[in-house]
Amino acid sequence: METAKPPTPQPEVWLRGPLPDIVSLLQPVAHALLQVREDVDAIVEDLPSALLWERPSGAASPGFHLQHLSGVIDRLFTYARAESLSEDQLRDLENEGVPPTAGTTSAGLRQDLEERVETALAQLRLTPERILREERKVGRQGLPSTVLGLLVHAAEHTERHVGQLLVTVKILRER
Repeated sequence: METAKPPTPQPEVWLRGPLPDIVSLLQPVAHALLQVREDVDAIVEDLPSALLWERPSGAASPGFHLQHLSGVIDRLFTYARAESLSEDQLRDLENEGVPPTAGTTSAGLRQDLEERVETALAQLRLTPERILREERKVGRQGLPSTVLGLLVHAAEHTERHVGQLLVTVKILRER
């Protein structure tokens, strides 16, 4: 009787080839967002809800990182569209890290992130290369950036928080 071989792990998203309908300069952004989604799923898989808002040694909780990942993508992609943040977005920013309800689970927060990533990918598909250098204003102070700068920052900032999430969850699981 043959034993089943474990599945061969896939290479990281950026090594799987270009994504259709996304301009070449935005491929790294799309790859990073897809990698974030995969990494988060693996990191918080089966994370008990009791650990979601724990803050080991005062570090940000897994729940904060999950909320922040979705929020950063939403806000920076909004600025890339040359739009201001809505009241809902500002309220969500203010409430990052605050447990919203007793029933909030890592699965629910992962679903929120999944939806943000899909919306972001749809926006990337509609972003023509010719606008990437266009100036965009960021925040209430209207700080200068570009469409490309905002999209790249969304990718790198979310990756940074995935690393923090990984360490926090590892610490919490080993307690």
